[in-house]
Amino acid sequence: MTIANVHLLLTGNELMTGDIVDSNSAMIAQQCKAIGIKISRKVTLADDLDLLAKEIEHLTKDADVLIINGGLGPTTDDLTAQALAMASQRSLKQHPMALAHLKTWCEQRNAHLGKANLKQALLPENCNIIANRIGSAVGFSLTLNDCQIFCTPGVPSELNIMLDEVIIPELASQSNFTAEMDITRLQLFGIGESTLQSMLVKNFPNWPKEVEVGFRASSPLIELKLTVEKNEHLSIKIDLIQKIKTLLNDHIIEEIKDKPYSLAELVLQLCQQKNLKITTAESCTGGLIASEITKISGSSSSFEAGFVTYSNNMKSKLLHVDENILEQHGAVSEQTVIAMAEGALAIAGADLVIAVSGIAGPTGGSKEKPVGSVWIAWGNKDKIHTKYFCIKANRENFQRTVAARSLDLIRRLLIESSQTPLYF
Repeated sequence: MTIANVHLLLTGNELMTGDIVDSNSAMIAQQCKAIGIKISRKVTLADDLDLLAKEIEHLTKDADVLIINGGLGPTTDDLTAQALAMASQRSLKQHPMALAHLKTWCEQRNAHLGKANLKQALLPENCNIIANRIGSAVGFSLTLNDCQIFCTPGVPSELNIMLDEVIIPELASQSNFTAEMDITRLQLFGIGESTLQSMLVKNFPNWPKEVEVGFRASSPLIELKLTVEKNEHLSIKIDLIQKIKTLLNDHIIEEIKDKPYSLAELVLQLCQQKNLKITTAESCTGGLIASEITKISGSSSSFEAGFVTYSNNMKSKLLHVDENILEQHGAVSEQTVIAMAEGALAIAGADLVIAVSGIAGPTGGSKEKPVGSVWIAWGNKDKIHTKYFCIKANRENFQRTVAARSLDLIRRLLIESSQTPLYF
């Protein structure tokens, strides 16, 4: 059997107003894609009974499978069961398995089974229950217009269990898909999506049709994904990947095997491999670089101290930056970040250092040093490198960009890269 059309229907006023960001459809699409099934349509609707019923009837006329997400809770705006009953012209009845589940769920939590919760046991007659191991709302399934309908809760953890244990195995058993799909994911930094795409178009004008390419931006990193659906095309992808790695070189942070690593994780790994200690001296980023490092378990093996010296007085007092340097060149200057870096290295007794000083804005700039100006210093006791940037962004994005570039620059030093970053 070929499942050609899978549609998604997501419900909830919060989705429509932006109070909740939809991540569930991505979860569903990813798990479906793993068994060779692609989502062909996604619809999001507010909590409106008539709209939901009409859309369910419409979608099922064209779909092989419809997955409805959300609207299974105990409140009056949870309307999925009622809308599906209306669309399928079935009665709402108390389902014995759903009721038993609710009673057990409440007993385990010493909670009272109230009238609102009992609403979750009212389901379209003759539907099939999808168990929920962790939540109060069971899922359920039925067929309408020769379309299989799976109704799932909006809580991501509950949805994930239902997909993993029931829905995906059931769809896989009906599909003629063979698990030959092979995916390579490359994580990059310092290159934008449009630039990356232009480079690939320019350097690979005859891109092989057997290899699907995808881009995913997850600031500050970008993921390049290459997919083939048949083993016989694997050699084409392998050859292409080698050429891409040669082209992009050190812009590639890693080839993702399991979960992607952050820049801080990669820097920490390199420090641990080389038995090196790193320190930071931060002004405009307010400790963000140190925070990115220390949020990682085991970071104390390579990171013992960082310094946040926001004022000129603290730059002098804590990092021993000469007051004459600050008076003559200012806090945002090459001379100051060098002095900050040297001071941090000496005080922390570290092998590597990152130092930053800039103007995050939105105020505080001048003609000579506009908002967005930042000096970054990185290096070791033998040599401190420096670079000036003017990063036009709001305060938060400015700080994140400065932190990311700083970590990337020290990463490049650790891998002895000779490639000039594209953001230079």
